[in-house]
Amino acid sequence: MCTVCGCGDDSVDPGQGHAHGHGHHHHHDHDHPHDHAHSHAQGEHHHHHGDHDHSHDHTHDHSHAPAAGSIDFGGGLAGVHVPGLTQARIVQIERDILATNDSHAAENRARFAAAGSFVLNLVSSPGSGKTSLLVKTIADLKDQHPIAVIEGDQQTANDAQRIRATGAPAIQINTGKGCHLDAHMVGHALDQLPEQTGGLLFIENVGNLVCPAGFDLGEAHKVVVLSITEGEDKPLKYPHMFAAAELLLLNKIDLLPHLDFDLAATIEYARRVNPRIEVLTVSAKTGEGMPAFYAWIVKRAAAARAATQAAE
Repeated sequence: MCTVCGCGDDSVDPGQGHAHGHGHHHHHDHDHPHDHAHSHAQGEHHHHHGDHDHSHDHTHDHSHAPAAGSIDFGGGLAGVHVPGLTQARIVQIERDILATNDSHAAENRARFAAAGSFVLNLVSSPGSGKTSLLVKTIADLKDQHPIAVIEGDQQTANDAQRIRATGAPAIQINTGKGCHLDAHMVGHALDQLPEQTGGLLFIENVGNLVCPAGFDLGEAHKVVVLSITEGEDKPLKYPHMFAAAELLLLNKIDLLPHLDFDLAATIEYARRVNPRIEVLTVSAKTGEGMPAFYAWIVKRAAAARAATQAAE
């Protein structure tokens, strides 16, 4: 269950799902709901069913052969209400989940450092234009840097297909009812990506301005993308995400003449939450402001590599 935001608590139809543990052979056990109208795309799962007073007459496909370039994590960390679960137990579960995630994030970070990869975790609400930003970025930078992408969505491989059309390798992670990527999922995706040295890796997280803030994936930085069509007060409504990000990309700036949007207020709200956050205005459609984003990437990547070399 995702105790960061409680998602999934009421999202599972009691007649269609139940919670049980999955052992992933990565010393990472977590409980999540198993919706019986989806495919399993992971390796061997050991299902431990207790006494359930319900029938199993709903259909499901437990195919263990994922589509090429896709990973299906089914229920992710979403969960169901458990009667009698105390607040103290919920807090302990959250601590255990985050501690396990941090361990996997450290493993990912070590792999990134060994490969010389600079990794950005792109986070936003749905519809901000993250995928369009990535498509534009890849088109403009692929001749200078090896680029790969990990795509996170609850369902479909649509965004990964858009990325692959640029020529960049992309792995799709489907989280099912899960509201965010975690480091364990990213580690699985890394196993499927071609090895590259000194490149850029973009992780496009599930569209959600809550839970991804609390999960380290091993990235160098979180970049929060906010479309100017979403309203000025998003940084105040979702402060944890903006506090966790190093960079705010205000996207769809080409629409500014057509909207009643206070750009200065949005930037002020973001810096009220996070005084250190950098802010760039961009348009994935027209390319406005994108060179400044590329310069930010190059500068940060160089700094990260210099820090790695100094530590060796």
